[in-house]
Order: sequence, then C-alpha cells, then structure tokens
Amino acid sequence: MKLLDRYLILQFIRNLLLVLGGLLAIYLLVDFFERVDNFMEAKKGIGLAVKYLLLKVPFIYEQMIPVSVLLAGIITLGVLNHHHEFMALKASGIPATRIIRPLFVASLLFIVLTLGISQWVLPPTLAATNRIWYEEVNSQTPKGIERNGRIYFRGADGIYSFARPTPTENNFTDFSYTTWDRDFRLATLLTASRATWDKGTWTLHDGQFKTMLPDQRHEVQLFTSRTVPLPETPEDFFIPAYKAQEKSLSQLISAAMAAEKPMASEAWTLLQKKLSYIFLGLPLLLLGLPVLLAMHRTRGRDLALAIPVSCGLAFAAWGIWSATQAMAHAAYLPPMLASWSIHLLGGGLGFYLIRRHDH
Repeated sequence: MKLLDRYLILQFIRNLLLVLGGLLAIYLLVDFFERVDNFMEAKKGIGLAVKYLLLKVPFIYEQMIPVSVLLAGIITLGVLNHHHEFMALKASGIPATRIIRPLFVASLLFIVLTLGISQWVLPPTLAATNRIWYEEVNSQTPKGIERNGRIYFRGADGIYSFARPTPTENNFTDFSYTTWDRDFRLATLLTASRATWDKGTWTLHDGQFKTMLPDQRHEVQLFTSRTVPLPETPEDFFIPAYKAQEKSLSQLISAAMAAEKPMASEAWTLLQKKLSYIFLGLPLLLLGLPVLLAMHRTRGRDLALAIPVSCGLAFAAWGIWSATQAMAHAAYLPPMLASWSIHLLGGGLGFYLIRRHDH
C-alpha cells in the first residue's frame, strides 16, 4: 500500500470514528431523556435503562453509518483542501479519482464491518432491546412467533401452528390446534391440511380430530370438512412488526428462498432494504465529494458550507430511498429496483462529476 493510500485511509478512519462517536452520543442522550419517564412509570431502575441503551448501540451504528461515511469523506477531503495538500497532489499530476480512491476503499471496509454486525451482533441485541422495551416496560408480550415459514400462536386454551401463504387472506395450510389438561397431558389435537376463516366461522378440510377419553385413551376422528368453534380469530394472530427486524441477513436469505411466494417476497423485500441501507453511504460519498470540490473551486471555503450541504444531501437521499421503499412495500416497484436505484443513479452521477473535475 502506498504512503498516500495509508495516509488517507487512516485520516478517513479517524474522522469516521469521531463522527460516529458524536452522532452516537447525541442519539443516546436524546433517546435516554425520551424514554426514561417510561422506565420510571413502569417502576424499572436506571440500570435497566442504561442496559437498554448500551444494547442499542449496534442498531444506532447501523442507522448512522451512511451519513457517517459521507461526513468522514467530506471532512477528510476538506482538511486536505484546507492545508493545500489536495492542490499539491493535483499539481503533481495525480487525478482526483486517484486521490478519492482510498476514501472509497476505507468506506467499503466499514460497510463490510456493518454487514458482519447485521449478521451476528444486531439480531440478539435488537431482540434484547425489544424485549426490554415492549415486554418489561410496556407489558406488551407477543403471543405469536414465526419460524421457518410457520407461525406459532399461544391462544387462551391452546397452541396454534400453521403456514399463512398470503398474509392478507384468511387461508391457512398445515393447520394444527393443540390443548392440554391440568396434568399437561394431550387433551385435544386438531390437524388439517387447510383451514379457512369466513363470516365468523372456522372451516377445516382434510384432517383429523384427536381427543382424550376419560380412561385416558385417545379417540381419532377423520373428516374431509368440518366447522370448529375455535376461541381465536385471524385478527388475534398478529405478530409485532419489530420481530421481522430481529432476523439476521442469513435468516432473511433462507426465508426468501424457502418460504412460499408471498412470505418469500416479504423476506426478499426486507433483505434488499437492509442491504441497500447499509450501502447507502457509498453513493452519498460519491455525490458529496464533488460538491466539496465545487465549493472549494468557486467559494474557497470547504467545511463551512460543505458539511451542512452534505447533511441536506444525505437527508434528501434518505427521503428518496424511504419513498421507494414504501412503493416497494405497496408492490408499485420491484424490491431490487426500489432499493438500489438511488445507488446506481447517485453513484453514477457522483462518479461522473468527479471525473469531470479532472478535466
């Protein structure tokens, strides 16, 4: 690695850590004062609130990495301009694309680190923070979970297990409902290849009904179609939206490949959303650096205007990205196009402006 590359990469890493530290401190401070009253009302100690905030650090890091990459690149190049180092490098015949390349490499290193955090660190810490906030503080215990494309729900009297191919429809496959007696022995087991909920009635198809008799023997009844007065309705099978955020990247990939089409599409959309957000710093960096160079050429001031302009640029990019994600969720855009269009357009435009700066 050449001396110039080492120098710029180290400067970028130092600035990125400073930016991340500042944003992290601000986020934690604001979050603490917003939530401390909830912890006090729930009669939870400050220790639990501090634990909650510490466990939230990986999530904050993932949220802050795109804008941190942008600001670190702006500050690094702005300091070069301020010390006339950038002008000296240009005068020696080194193009801007060559000067900026180490910043791009360093940002890729942090993005790879972020991918690792999203895979191994974020899922358990996010699950812990959700448990503290929703269950311990707000007393909202979820009754349903999703595992390998199946939903498990604890009802008032028993446990449901089923697959729901289309979340918006009340059609269920591989349906089962199990209850136990006071001695935790199987009382009833109701299974069906398909179940439907229509006009307030459960109808099960191609299944069996197993019940325990007074002599503790089990009776099995086969049926092709049967209405059953189950105590719960599909509206009760609600799984909190934050549970999907607790999945690792590999779990989302497995769900996208193994689940039935509607659930696979949902997992695929969430996977594209997570990956595209992690990589959002790259197009922001490519757009922000030529903005800094243009300001240096026209106004002679680097950071005084470049940092607020860059923050505005990051906010605009985040707004466009969020809008495309909403359109993907509503099925107006394909998930891949919605997630990566701003990367291609913004990155391409930024690279073009940097190349143009050399001419």
